[in-house]
Amino acid sequence: QVRLVESGGGSVQAGGTLRLSCVASGDGSGDYLMKSDMAWWRQLPGKGREPVATVTSSGNTSYWTSVKGRFTISRDNVAKTVYLQMNDLVPEDTGVYVCHVPPMFWGQGTQVTIAS
Repeated sequence: QVRLVESGGGSVQAGGTLRLSCVASGDGSGDYLMKSDMAWWRQLPGKGREPVATVTSSGNTSYWTSVKGRFTISRDNVAKTVYLQMNDLVPEDTGVYVCHVPPMFWGQGTQVTIAS
């Protein structure tokens, strides 16, 4: 079982930055995470959940089109943590950001609000 807890959300002005963190815990979580992708998804107001960024177990990254060049995902396997550095934030980035370890583990999410 893997438990995921996000932090770092908040309210900022457009053009600002936020850094999200997601810490994993649970028996065997370290071994499981070493072999797993880690990802951030987001739930936008009035819309479905969409992927934001993924980092594979080997460190390869991929990004949703709308965040490329602005967001950076990284992971620390020793700390069992995945990060999302978000720069040049825009109001359309407002939503609940959720940590995900495929296929079945999800965090509760952290709210990100960008004011115009």
